Amino acid sequence: MVLYCVKHQGSDLHQHQHESLTQKMRLSKSSETTAVYYPVLATVGAPVNIVTIAILSFKDCGLSKCITRYLVAMAAADLMVIVWNVILHRVATIYWDYTFLLYTPVCRFILFMSPAAIDISVWLTVSFTFDRLVAICYQKLKTKYCTEKTAVVVITTVSSLLCLKNIPWPFLYSSYYNWRPWGCMLSTYFFIEPIMIAYSWIEQLLTPVIPFFLILFFNIVTVRRIVIASRGRTSLRQHSSDRDENDPELINRRRSIVLLFAISSSFILLWMTTVIYFICVRITSAFKSRYILTPFPEFQEAGIMLQLLSSCTNTAIYTITQRKFRNMLLSAFKYPFTLIGKLVKCGRKHY
Repeated sequence: MVLYCVKHQGSDLHQHQHESLTQKMRLSKSSETTAVYYPVLATVGAPVNIVTIAILSFKDCGLSKCITRYLVAMAAADLMVIVWNVILHRVATIYWDYTFLLYTPVCRFILFMSPAAIDISVWLTVSFTFDRLVAICYQKLKTKYCTEKTAVVVITTVSSLLCLKNIPWPFLYSSYYNWRPWGCMLSTYFFIEPIMIAYSWIEQLLTPVIPFFLILFFNIVTVRRIVIASRGRTSLRQHSSDRDENDPELINRRRSIVLLFAISSSFILLWMTTVIYFICVRITSAFKSRYILTPFPEFQEAGIMLQLLSSCTNTAIYTITQRKFRNMLLSAFKYPFTLIGKLVKCGRKHY
């Protein structure tokens, strides 16, 4: 069977074995689950992210332009994750054994785009969390930093740097056969060269370990600031005739906070398994067996499944927390049925 070794973003990089990923997945105990899970995730994730991009780009959802820019970029990054990591990486290796995707230049490009898409998605979440931290905790800096122009600069810079960071990956793979460019096999020096081992550590620390703890830290600081500010504002208004729930400032603040915490909490929960796996494999003695077996394969696969699920949860979060977005999403889903109904009525009248 043709070898198609691929990089599992967010898992131990030294787990690559000289065997087919397709064979590995089919022989694993979780193969039946993954064979159903990834196609379903792709079927749901791609349309919802496309609809999210369309609604946020062309409709007024009651959010600032700065927030809208971040949310559109995050939805676009999540769509990239669905395309490159779920469809062309996971689904392809399960169901499509002998296709052009196994042509060495093509699978090298997939091995570049897959980690880049996840990196961009993760770090845009960090950027959005930091933007909301500034908006809530640092009012003087807010007017300069929390703008549409700054959001565009941050999104462009983060995406460009992360693409540059993943450039080495395609060059670490070679064809499985000497006489034809077919499949991608990780070069053996990746496991023994000190510079490659250091690169693997940096790779894993940048995604997802550092982002995980940054988002956790940003949320702790934000919560602390919110509690202090809310107490002060409540004490100032306790003798006023207006109730706190009628205060526009508090209402807008609550909406922004709910959106921020929903996105951040979803990221933390869905990436927690991967971070725990990293700690177990890299720091404990389990890492000593990296050249023989993949430690805790079921736990690793569960972490990958959860982290990829995070690429389609933001739409559900927007639907729950944003009333205007929820109404527009409902209208978008109703539109095809409404159009069919109109066509049927026109056909009856013509008949």
